[in-house]
Amino acid sequence: MEDAARKIRVIIADDEPITRMDLKEILEAEQYQVVGEAADGFDVVELCKQLHPDLVLMDIKMPLLDGLSAAHIIFYENLADTVILLTAYSERVFIDEAKSVGVSGYLVKPIDEKSLIPSIELSVARSKEIKKLKKDIAKVSERLENRGIIEKAKGKIMEQHNMTEQDAYDYIRNLSLTKNLSMRRVAEFVLLKN
Repeated sequence: MEDAARKIRVIIADDEPITRMDLKEILEAEQYQVVGEAADGFDVVELCKQLHPDLVLMDIKMPLLDGLSAAHIIFYENLADTVILLTAYSERVFIDEAKSVGVSGYLVKPIDEKSLIPSIELSVARSKEIKKLKKDIAKVSERLENRGIIEKAKGKIMEQHNMTEQDAYDYIRNLSLTKNLSMRRVAEFVLLKN
């Protein structure tokens, strides 16, 4: 567990310096790397832009920009992998908004070390799984898009040069190898050509 924890880079955001200090002590005792601290939502967003942490532990109620708004920006701009909100409020409206923003955890103050560390571990693990799934989906989408473009180019080559489907495919593949371009790029050129 120590090796995994040591790799987790954390930003703590809370307008109470004592809370930040307590959280930092707990995290560092567990071998987490606290890379930054912020007292308001604007500062935590800016720190995330600079440091791209694995985790942001953030209070909901902060001056200037609250934690929910900051979390929304952090996820929208892909500035951190995981956000866990810390709050004195357990009302349903806060929980629902946190879920809709994409927050991975929600802990009610006072924070107990025994619940904090397991929550962090589970939230970070879940975020890594989601990140991998998103990457896999993006790859599959790109492959499908590439295939569609190549199919269109094959059709155009077959029509213009009276080739078989296999011959048109081989033509694109050979040009790809000769010109050191992807098959998609060759297909795009074929489609642009009159």
